[in-house]
Amino acid sequence: MDNKIFKYILFDLLRNKFIMIYSLILMVMSFSIIYIGHDSSKAVITILNLILFIVPLICLIFGTIHFYNSKEFIQFLLTQPVNRKNIFRAEYLALSVSLSIGFLIGVGLPVMLYGFSLSGLYLIVTGVSLTFIFTALAFFSSVLNKDKVKGIGLSIIIWLYLTIIFDGLVFLIIYFFNDYPIDKFIIILTSLNPIDLGRILMLLQVDISALMGFTGATFQKFFGSFLGITVSVLFMLLWIILPLIISMRIFKKTNF
Repeated sequence: MDNKIFKYILFDLLRNKFIMIYSLILMVMSFSIIYIGHDSSKAVITILNLILFIVPLICLIFGTIHFYNSKEFIQFLLTQPVNRKNIFRAEYLALSVSLSIGFLIGVGLPVMLYGFSLSGLYLIVTGVSLTFIFTALAFFSSVLNKDKVKGIGLSIIIWLYLTIIFDGLVFLIIYFFNDYPIDKFIIILTSLNPIDLGRILMLLQVDISALMGFTGATFQKFFGSFLGITVSVLFMLLWIILPLIISMRIFKKTNF
């Protein structure tokens, strides 16, 4: 039954005009950047900087709005002999997969047509990972607030914190404690932000870490190792799993 729900929601979302527009905008931007730039590494980095802002924002806002707009459909499903967990999982997976397909068409296709490379593959994996992470955070915002405005507001705050405020706080810590051995602490802080994790892993693949000074050398030493990559993947998975577990528990107790 949950597979049927998943397929129904997925096909409905793939026909959604917003998903189509999202994919088209990403495609136009990607092809424009690739066409204008002559260096594949620079093109990938430019596209990365754009998707690190756009993908989290779209997933949070659209994911939150979709959840609230699906309340009547969810209420109907709850009257059927269907497990609440299955409904929640179907909604989350369908939305994450549809947004990922939009991303793959909009960014993955131009990058692969331009020429396959390891940095391009990392870019695609980073974009899809962020899609699943921020869709999970969107559901967390939605189940935490019954009011739609508050839910969207919380999603915007999460986006602002992880994309802008967090980096500002890290730079302040580096600036004020530059004379102290804080390398390990900075690595731990970076691991707590999925956007920074994706950015650093991507930059290391195009050998741009040398431009980041001593901090870049520290990141290269840790995140460039097998242990560093393993830890990064585990933290990325935790960013998906933990919000989903918390959201599902709240969803199970919530009266719609």
